[in-house]
Amino acid sequence: MPDRPARPAARSARGPQSYRPEPGSIPTGPGVYRFRDAKGRVVYVGKAKNLRARLSSYFQDIAHLHQRTATMVTTAASVEWTVVNTEVEALQLEYSWIKEYDPRFNVKYRDDKSYPWLAVTVGEEFPRVMVGRGAKRKGTRYFGPYSHAWAIRETVDILLRVFPMRSCSNGVFKRSAQIGRPCLLGYIDKCSAPCVGQVSAEEHREIVDDFCDFMGGQTRPFLRRIEKQMYAASEAMDFEKAARLRDDLGAMQRALEKQAVVLGDGADADVIALAEDPLEVAVQIFYVRGGRIRGQRGWVADRVEEGGTAELVEHFLLQLYAGDSESIPREILVPALPTDHATFEELLSELRGSRVQIRVPQRGDKKTLQETVASNAAQALVLHKTKRASDLTTRNRALEEIQEALELDDVPLRIECYDVSNLQGTEVVASMVVFEDGLARKGEYRKFVIKGVDGQNDVASMHEVITRRFRRLLDEQARSQTVEGQDGPMLVDPETGRPRKFAYSPGLVVVDGGPPQVAAAVRALDELGIDDVPVCGLAKRLEEVWVPGQEDPVILARSSEGLYLLQRIRDEAHRFAITHHRSRRSKTMVESVLDDVPGLGEVRRKTLLTHFGSLKKLRAATVEEISQVPGIGARTAASIKAAVAPEGGSGETAPVIVSVNTATGEIEEA
Repeated sequence: MPDRPARPAARSARGPQSYRPEPGSIPTGPGVYRFRDAKGRVVYVGKAKNLRARLSSYFQDIAHLHQRTATMVTTAASVEWTVVNTEVEALQLEYSWIKEYDPRFNVKYRDDKSYPWLAVTVGEEFPRVMVGRGAKRKGTRYFGPYSHAWAIRETVDILLRVFPMRSCSNGVFKRSAQIGRPCLLGYIDKCSAPCVGQVSAEEHREIVDDFCDFMGGQTRPFLRRIEKQMYAASEAMDFEKAARLRDDLGAMQRALEKQAVVLGDGADADVIALAEDPLEVAVQIFYVRGGRIRGQRGWVADRVEEGGTAELVEHFLLQLYAGDSESIPREILVPALPTDHATFEELLSELRGSRVQIRVPQRGDKKTLQETVASNAAQALVLHKTKRASDLTTRNRALEEIQEALELDDVPLRIECYDVSNLQGTEVVASMVVFEDGLARKGEYRKFVIKGVDGQNDVASMHEVITRRFRRLLDEQARSQTVEGQDGPMLVDPETGRPRKFAYSPGLVVVDGGPPQVAAAVRALDELGIDDVPVCGLAKRLEEVWVPGQEDPVILARSSEGLYLLQRIRDEAHRFAITHHRSRRSKTMVESVLDDVPGLGEVRRKTLLTHFGSLKKLRAATVEEISQVPGIGARTAASIKAAVAPEGGSGETAPVIVSVNTATGEIEEA
């Protein structure tokens, strides 16, 4: 596998073109490549079936690249590659390099906490059962991981009466052997006391093997065996032994109750689900062994490179299993197959020593369990974001970072963000979201319908929405009076005494876009005579913060809480604008369908829209239901039904043939 480095070059204003390999110098076979920065540090590792095709995609016009890819290629100063023989070798080498170099632009599925395992030290002469954390060790068999250590200890405590194996530390074991007296667990029959020779090493090993088999899912043979022994002792009139076996059977059943059966076929599988947003991805795994959930773990990772769910699954499988062959199950259930799942199956099968199947469940118990895991992942992501947003210290640090980066006079306690949405120049709308002290104030969100702009012109639309919002600010300030409130002076309506929400200037205006949108917002404020409201723009392409009058953007560290807050505000403005736009499109669609209905004016069209809410519900309504709307007669209802029916009689409802009896006015349907 020869290394073939490209000609290194210092990073310059030309960006990735300064170190682009010579045409034809990149091989067309499979391999792994590394991007390095100007100091020689590896910033990204990737693999490809065709190195030439894959690497060429990085050196196209930077405007066409995903923002994270664009950041990576502009950070890098050189690229090199290694050719391999097969795609499986490429996967193995990619994992080795990611582990060795820890590149900053690769997705890092690092767990943010150490999950406890149930560990059995099978490599020792007298194996012990214990709770373990951190990296796995050779000569130890692991079960789990579990969410909480107390859950493991509770299960072990129940099972030790049935499988009385050693659970003490090496120090306690040696001390008991020296004094010739077992510890308390030996006296209460929760340890077979191998330390004082009550059982031999071989007998203790049998107990350990039975415990491991039971924890590994082979539960039915033990239950049947103990049940037979209990009945045999009862028939032999040995009621004391029968009672002890009954208690053992109850202990095993209680341990099993803590591990619900989820797969009826007794499968061994890892069920994986992801919950994504543009910045982070929540991972959730359920470990199913013998059809029962044996453990669970989940965490949230930063999303630092492009790609959809399939690519995220690919990176996740590589990092989770490539370095831990013992934990690979026979079946891996994922939300989406990796781009080349056959190669992954071959690699994992080779590591495990038997066939491994990767698939997306389509129906039955496995599909239901996948949905449960996905629900847990979604809740974990929401909880993570809620905790991060609600933490007072984090919010204060974010606001201070924004103040420092933008060189503001004061901390921007009130931030307003604006976004424009349109569909090929039609139905142009804008949104305004408000964050105070780093928290969303949804009661103060506002929607705008852009009317003074023709066609698709985001810059003119941004100018209009800023003008309208701050003209309202000046009007409310002029009509308000200042009174002393609990938290200091406040502006109120002199007629009603209610606070004026929009009479307060924001500490910062954020627009979704780059220099053109920022310039439009500043121009609108200048035209209104407002010069004390700072403005910045957040461009999606490279997550750059643009400030008026500066040629270069402000670059905040990716780990910056200030950048995270700005991104969250921008994404919320975008979501709110898209929601408004979809609502407008739905209403416009209903109104356009009804334009040609005779006798149906604008007022009655709006009445219909208010009554049914959507075109789908209007199509599903019968003629009688339509005629019950105030102002809609039987003949008009029939015309409306004919107008909204899908063309050709296909779609959401079947065509309805209607007629009106002119003598009685009743509606008849065929």
